[in-house]
Amino acid sequence: MPCRVFNMLMRALWIMGLLLLVLWVTPQASAQPYPKKPIRLLVGNSPGGGTDLIARTLSQKLFEAWGHSVVVEHRPGGTGAVASVTVAKAAPDGYSMMIVTSSSHAIAPALQSDLPYHPVRDFAPVALVATAPQILVAHPALAANSVKELIALAKARPGALNYASSGTGTLGYMTAELLKSVTQTDIVHIPYKGTGSAVIELLGGQVQLMFSAPGAVIQHVRAGKLKSIAVASAKRPAGLEDVTTFAEAGYPAIEASNWYAILTTAGTPKAIVDKLNQAIVRATGLPEVKESFFTQGYEATTSTPQQLEQLIRHDLAKWQKVVKATGAPKK
Repeated sequence: MPCRVFNMLMRALWIMGLLLLVLWVTPQASAQPYPKKPIRLLVGNSPGGGTDLIARTLSQKLFEAWGHSVVVEHRPGGTGAVASVTVAKAAPDGYSMMIVTSSSHAIAPALQSDLPYHPVRDFAPVALVATAPQILVAHPALAANSVKELIALAKARPGALNYASSGTGTLGYMTAELLKSVTQTDIVHIPYKGTGSAVIELLGGQVQLMFSAPGAVIQHVRAGKLKSIAVASAKRPAGLEDVTTFAEAGYPAIEASNWYAILTTAGTPKAIVDKLNQAIVRATGLPEVKESFFTQGYEATTSTPQQLEQLIRHDLAKWQKVVKATGAPKK
């Protein structure tokens, strides 16, 4: 009998020890530093564009910092809707991120009430990474060289001037509609299937005006094939110090930049979001990253998660007002 009691006691102690070991190991495993496996970074556009460049630059720098791959995945479709839904429905663990733009998370929601995602509620903002202000350029034959002259010409000839865009609902289109709303002018929209074809038509004189990111047109301005009218930013950006702003011309409300930012899934722990933010802010501050962005017409920019959320909310409300004021067609 004493032997049986002893064996039972030893077995109980062994089980208790095993339980204590499990209880100790479990929190240790969950406390492993993030990241501990590859991260995917979704892009809502096809490979080769500006968004792809920014995503690949960041993925390389995050890999160098963490030693874990950041895999860029392209999910084009629906102005970023396909990629957005994928990230919105992912596990909230920081292993699914997305690079978004003002087009996908401010303009598209303003134009489409039936989007399968909410631009704020379904995501956790991480950091702003780059901006590209819209610049208004014109064919050299246009009889206007300043904002004042352009508005006077448009008022004198309602409906006679036209502007190109890379498509209805794009930032260039919305910025032109903002211009029309603020200045009370009538300028006709000519949409094209992409920026490239719109620029070609502008160079040929088939259209007279166009709002664009600097990277697509500034080389033509430098070559004298186009002329700059004004840039839609609060201050003159780097590389465009010789171009006046709409604010300087007396129209501060005409401000529009395409911004690029990183979001992850709503509900992701704050500690992970903060670690992502710190790493991305550090990456965008590197001289080689700034130079890479600058040569493509972008300015490396940073923010806190809170500042990014405020930006998304601000621009969403802004473009909703423009849609309402101008009657821009909803999709």
